[in-house]
Amino acid sequence: MPADVQACRVAIAGASSLGGKELKQLIEDNAFPAAEIRLLDEELGAGRLTEAGGEPVVIQTVDEDSFERVRFAFFTGSPAFTARHWEVAHRAGATVVDLSGGLADVPSTRRWIPALDAVLPPPSPKSDVPAAGLFLSPPAPVIVTCSLAAAFSGFALERLALVFFQPVSERGQAGIEELETQTIKLLSFQPIAREVFDAQVAFNLLDRYGEASAERLADARSRIGCEVRGYLAGRLPAPAIQLVQAPVFYGCAFTVYAEFGSPPETASLHQALNAVGLQVGAPNEPAPSNVSVAGESRILLSQAERDPNVERGYWFWGAADNLRLAAVNAMRIAEKLLAS
Repeated sequence: MPADVQACRVAIAGASSLGGKELKQLIEDNAFPAAEIRLLDEELGAGRLTEAGGEPVVIQTVDEDSFERVRFAFFTGSPAFTARHWEVAHRAGATVVDLSGGLADVPSTRRWIPALDAVLPPPSPKSDVPAAGLFLSPPAPVIVTCSLAAAFSGFALERLALVFFQPVSERGQAGIEELETQTIKLLSFQPIAREVFDAQVAFNLLDRYGEASAERLADARSRIGCEVRGYLAGRLPAPAIQLVQAPVFYGCAFTVYAEFGSPPETASLHQALNAVGLQVGAPNEPAPSNVSVAGESRILLSQAERDPNVERGYWFWGAADNLRLAAVNAMRIAEKLLAS
């Protein structure tokens, strides 16, 4: 950030969520010029004692005065929470940066992945008269997919398919606790709790949750696909995406298949991937994993591997810290706006 940028007031709405905690930590650990961080949440999360900037603070509920003199309002809670309160922040003059997906259907919202500005800048909002100050910061799988599509755009890409292995942290603290208790119970041969997933997640891979689950894995997959299409906006072919629930707490691992009109040089592919902000490991380095990417702000990839049966096909293995990557993207949006 430029040294002459004036410090500003920031609000995190959804502060008790995993994403909200990650964003707060990121802002405090970096040179983001936040003079004050207001922590807000729904009634269930409000009232909790935490800290911000080294000082004890209590998470507050949202009211008409919550966003007074706030420069950036980051929404990190549920989509429904964002839908109920973003207009309060917008009326107060705050720039709204949505990490929840609650603004996905608001026509004047601008999708933005700042790391791709040079190769695939954000599409124009759907509205003919956009309302300034509404931004959608996508989740990690969307950032990964759009980054790969942008990197491969100069290689006569014919087919791109990704399979994401979703961590339980995407279901919040409740998902983490259910995987933990299921693991303990199964190791001691006891019945397991299924309140969150309505299925056994521990020691298992799932392509769907149980019928009693409040959320469906297919809906999460659809949201990822919708946001990818929204960002690509017809400028590049939409990739095929599959989502698998993995028995891991944090970090999103994924596998990628890319097929080209003619087989490019592997070194050229790696150069293009690095150019859009991804980090391709050296040939002798261990492959990335959901463990090794903990705390990483970049997407990590292993070296490309040629498919043994398809001459023009290449495979990639990668991983990203799902909470950190989403938080970094949101913070970069704010930094870009402050610098403009």
